[in-house]
Amino acid sequence: MAVISPLAYVHPDARLAEDVKVEAFVFIDKDVEIGEGSHIMSHASIIGGTVIGKNTSVYDGCVIGADPQDFRWKGEKGRCIIGDNTKIYQHVIINRSIHEGGSTSVGNNSYVMAQTHIGHDSHVGDYCVVGNGVKIAGDCKIQDYTILSSGVIVHEKCHVGEWALVKGGCRINNHVPPYAIMAHNPISYYGVNAFILRKGNMCEDRIDDIAKCYRHIYQCGTSLFNAMRRIQEDVAPSKERDAILNFIRDHGMSIAAASHNFTEY
Repeated sequence: MAVISPLAYVHPDARLAEDVKVEAFVFIDKDVEIGEGSHIMSHASIIGGTVIGKNTSVYDGCVIGADPQDFRWKGEKGRCIIGDNTKIYQHVIINRSIHEGGSTSVGNNSYVMAQTHIGHDSHVGDYCVVGNGVKIAGDCKIQDYTILSSGVIVHEKCHVGEWALVKGGCRINNHVPPYAIMAHNPISYYGVNAFILRKGNMCEDRIDDIAKCYRHIYQCGTSLFNAMRRIQEDVAPSKERDAILNFIRDHGMSIAAASHNFTEY
């Protein structure tokens, strides 16, 4: 049976697994589902339309599934979905979707640090680290294994590719391609996320090929169009090379920190 403090409020229609722990002064709304082994700590609020997975911890003062902060929202029943084995630390706010049946989500095995805000319809992947005080606007996508360091700001509709690292205080105003490190304001390319890629057991040859791709994109002074042609000629086909090329194509030849986002020679 769930362990619920007598000082907490849990709506009778909320669905809690038998071993969920709910501490004092927690508010759990109707139409909430919380999976087994999860722990909701003091003064957290879980708002209707939220689903929390297994073995996930929501720390003090969080608001999960909060009303969207968007003038377009007119009361549509959006969702907020949190995965398994994820930790959401103190005073985090995550807004649910502005669209009927849409969702805001945080994946499995991720860490969302204190005082972070994740806007409506944004999606944070698996094994991500979102640092203290990060602000993610609406309709953003943060892919798997990404690290956003403390104080990062992600503008609306920006997409951060997998295995990227964005250093503290950086303002993301365009799409960040996979495997890259970004830093400073204005945002600039800072190298390949080699240390974390090695932690993920990527071989040195693949890391070298990623570095070659980004030398063409960021360090050769040519247009992004020409850089992509050079990559296709100079770098052997691989999952990582193709992920970089496809990311750029899929985002309309527009990526963060590239000074030549046009397609002519």
